[in-house]
Amino acid sequence: MKWFIGNDIGIDLGTATTLIYIKGKGIVLNEPTVVAIEKSTNRSIAIGVEAKKMLGRTPDSITAVRPMKDGVIADFEMVEELLRVLLSKVQARRLFIRPRVVVSVPSGITAVEHRAVRDSIEHAGAREVYLVPEPLAAAIGVGLPINAPSGNMVIDVGGGTTEIAVVALAGIVTNVSVRIAGDEMNDAIIQHLKKKYNLLIGEGTAEDVKISIGSALPFSNEDNETAVKGIDLVAGLPRTVRVNSEEIRAALHEPLERIIASVRDALEKTPPELASDIVESGIIMTGGGSLLQGLPELVSKETGLPVKLAENPVECVVKGTGKILDNFEHYYKILLRERRVR
Repeated sequence: MKWFIGNDIGIDLGTATTLIYIKGKGIVLNEPTVVAIEKSTNRSIAIGVEAKKMLGRTPDSITAVRPMKDGVIADFEMVEELLRVLLSKVQARRLFIRPRVVVSVPSGITAVEHRAVRDSIEHAGAREVYLVPEPLAAAIGVGLPINAPSGNMVIDVGGGTTEIAVVALAGIVTNVSVRIAGDEMNDAIIQHLKKKYNLLIGEGTAEDVKISIGSALPFSNEDNETAVKGIDLVAGLPRTVRVNSEEIRAALHEPLERIIASVRDALEKTPPELASDIVESGIIMTGGGSLLQGLPELVSKETGLPVKLAENPVECVVKGTGKILDNFEHYYKILLRERRVR
């Protein structure tokens, strides 16, 4: 079943969240990148928010999956199903003109991964698919002057990848893409609780702990403790433990240190002329992972540069795809394109 519309569409197909922008309407959808399928028929029974509620709670007959991993497609068929349903959901009517789609992708993905993203969106019904590197989309979404000869550094911390790029003259001059981001932070919390308390928790619980008491730096007004419920690995029974912000911060140290090391690596590779621009303009941070309390301050402390968190950091990339659609001819040259007419 294909969807047939005439609107141009921008997509931020993220590991944790998928956002959709429709030209002339703005952001029309923000849903978790999760699909629940019935095993006997291999058909989806829930997508997005409803499917996320099922993670870790399904009977044997149903499985809830996150089809994106580390910013790229892990399950081709499920991503196609997710896109088909989400795109159908945001359409008021159907016409016999398939849309042009601009979708953001991690700058470090391979040619095979590029093809997988393109094919999934084409199979969902697009007539033309254009890919844009996430750092460029984020820079455009924030409103940085990407066409100027001066350099701007963007750090986009998502669910599966952290993209660090220096942008100038409508291109990426220096780029480091690492598959360490929000998911790895959650996993670090899971491993900490397993090791210290013999407590097994799910991804959703780890995410809640990270949001409630997680931080990159200590704060005087931080919430010190929270109750965490899970399964005791020794007794095999439900159990509740109390954890404090200090130990969660310690658990997050390794993934955060790897992100900081990647930022340093990008700065070392930056040409001196652009580096001097960054000293003045600073670094802009985008993406849901950058909302971790104290992360911009940690990056600033470790680099000695001013760091600013973008307004609505989760929406920066999809807003960038929208601005590209609104001024398509102007941004055409930065797109990774391959047109197919059917």
